[in-house]
Amino acid sequence: MKGIILAGGLGTRLSPLTRITNKHLLPIYNKPMIYYPIETLINAGITDIMVVTGGNYAGDFLRLLGNGKEFGLKHMNYTYQEGEGGIADALSLAEYFAEGEKICVVLGDNIIERNIIKAVRDFEKQKEGAKILLKEVPDPERFGVAYMQEGRIVEIVEKPKKPRSNLAVIGIYMYDERVFDIIKTLKPSDRGELEITDVNNAYIREGKMTWEMLKGWWTDAGTFESLLRANLLVSQTGANNVDPEDRA
Repeated sequence: MKGIILAGGLGTRLSPLTRITNKHLLPIYNKPMIYYPIETLINAGITDIMVVTGGNYAGDFLRLLGNGKEFGLKHMNYTYQEGEGGIADALSLAEYFAEGEKICVVLGDNIIERNIIKAVRDFEKQKEGAKILLKEVPDPERFGVAYMQEGRIVEIVEKPKKPRSNLAVIGIYMYDERVFDIIKTLKPSDRGELEITDVNNAYIREGKMTWEMLKGWWTDAGTFESLLRANLLVSQTGANNVDPEDRA
């Protein structure tokens, strides 16, 4: 399985911090934000990784990460997203890199306390389709929200004003090779972007979406409030921790 980290966009919600750098290069406690999704993939055994970046500071990723030697990697792949076409648009740029293999996609501002080892292993055994990770949150209106019936996801609604569930779809997605064909069928949303929620709903309609609950805490870092929360959580407990039970 290959890993793809989406770290494009302009990060306008974090202005003025992002006037001089990419959001994903901001510090989270003692490391740049981009380190955490890289470590999430590596801890799950995924070492063939591409970073999708964009904006005016894309070259800073190369200066910081190089070929990934600091993480024990032999090579790091990069590609560039022009503008802000949405998460699905950014993912489409990695089609040639995926080469028909299953992929694990991590949003560059997502940080987790533990790991995704079990989810990755389960998806490797899954013949086809997709897998997402869910987490109960107090503010589901900020995220894509999963609605369940009899243990199955029946729909994901993006940033609902009145959520009927508190199950947020976190920014870690696993897909088979069909994801790129699905993206090609999408139309821009009202925001003018290709939405990853539309990709996930396509798999749900086909009955090929599985899910798991994430253990430990999770946060994004795309607002001032969540950026502060991420720093506090990492400083208190660390991130990407691996416990023996996680390997089960």
